[in-house]
Amino acid sequence: MSLHPRDLRARIRSGTWMGPTAGCCEGYVQANLVVLPRSLAADFHLFCEANPGPCPLLEVTEPGDFEPHGTAPGADLRSDVPRYRIYREGELEQEVTDVVRFWSDDLVSFLLGCSFTFDDLLRKNGIPVRHVEERKNVSMYVTRVTCRPAGGFSGPLVVSMRPIPASLVSRAVEITAGIPLAHGAPVHVGDPSAIGIADLNRPDFGDPVPIGSDDVPVFWACGVTPQVVARNARPELMITHSPGHMFITDLQLHDLGLLRWAT
Repeated sequence: MSLHPRDLRARIRSGTWMGPTAGCCEGYVQANLVVLPRSLAADFHLFCEANPGPCPLLEVTEPGDFEPHGTAPGADLRSDVPRYRIYREGELEQEVTDVVRFWSDDLVSFLLGCSFTFDDLLRKNGIPVRHVEERKNVSMYVTRVTCRPAGGFSGPLVVSMRPIPASLVSRAVEITAGIPLAHGAPVHVGDPSAIGIADLNRPDFGDPVPIGSDDVPVFWACGVTPQVVARNARPELMITHSPGHMFITDLQLHDLGLLRWAT
């Protein structure tokens, strides 16, 4: 989809777009959203710094501010995500299409980089992206790999998976390694059981995608990790995006310092 992020955010805000954002606004940076009370913001900031793979920081707002001034001036983090999740004491309470009624002056928003940012870049370099081709959400799995504990937050790493033709895996690794703010290089290539994934056809989040006979499963750190980590930290309130339903910023790939692969 070639819409400018402002136009897609307007559709999202009006309720005319509520689906996953894979393949949307090609060339623009997509972001995971985590919103926490101010009392936990410093601790979560420490967790992000300790775990830049799943939690690459793009922007942190001032308490109560719902406008991401650095990444999308004029946007509204309360309504410009297609679908949100509300967690209470670490447990998923509900999914909603805006969080205006949950907002308070105490909340701090974190925007974290997302692997959807590099999907178009892979495609432009001849690497198929199966979930975009199939018009599905990406497959995401909870692993047995543990994040580095920090600030009271701890738990397992979540990964997204893309089936990549074996002959193109090294190229996909090289391309994504240059974009650390979109999770960077894969964390694992090949046998899913080595990181605790029993069945690729049963993702913990998102949709299963077809894997061809010549494909190798390639796994990237995923920004859904904080949603799983929250089960251990048990914050009184946490607001996030629903997996695969991202906030789309006004930043482009060149704003992340990567243009060698963009043509």
